[in-house]
Amino acid sequence: DSCTKALKEFFYGKMKSESLYSVTAMSSLLDTLNEQIAMMSMMLGGIAGISLLVAGVGVMNIMLVSVTERTREIGIRKALGAKKRVILQQFVIEAAVTSTIGGIIGIFIGSLASTGIGTLMGIAAPPTFSAVFISFTVSVGIGLVFGYMPASRAAKLNPIDALRSE
Repeated sequence: DSCTKALKEFFYGKMKSESLYSVTAMSSLLDTLNEQIAMMSMMLGGIAGISLLVAGVGVMNIMLVSVTERTREIGIRKALGAKKRVILQQFVIEAAVTSTIGGIIGIFIGSLASTGIGTLMGIAAPPTFSAVFISFTVSVGIGLVFGYMPASRAAKLNPIDALRSE
């Protein structure tokens, strides 16, 4: 920048040593700050992605245990004529309900934490409708996506093998 160069030349003419002064353009400080904010955003996005993956695996494990414990029930229902679609629907709805309850608990805890930490810091930090809506939607979506595999496994069970299991 020509203005920065002119200032450097002016100060060098007065002081005769570059170690006695420093000329920094605000635009370069702003660029550095923007780079740091972008890096922090990427890190937070990565952490959020890992958290979502862990939550999804948790939902999947809960649903796999549920399917395993209810194998006999699934066998009886299939032997009585329940279609794959009905069994799949039952377990997908169960996964959605489980993740919905988790989402509601998370919204409640997050709202309390946001308000409490904001009060401690002396700022108003109430949860916004959009943040609550997005987090709830993501929670239910994670439950549906990760609950589908165990539900599909339950729907594909052979009734005879399911009835034999103990």
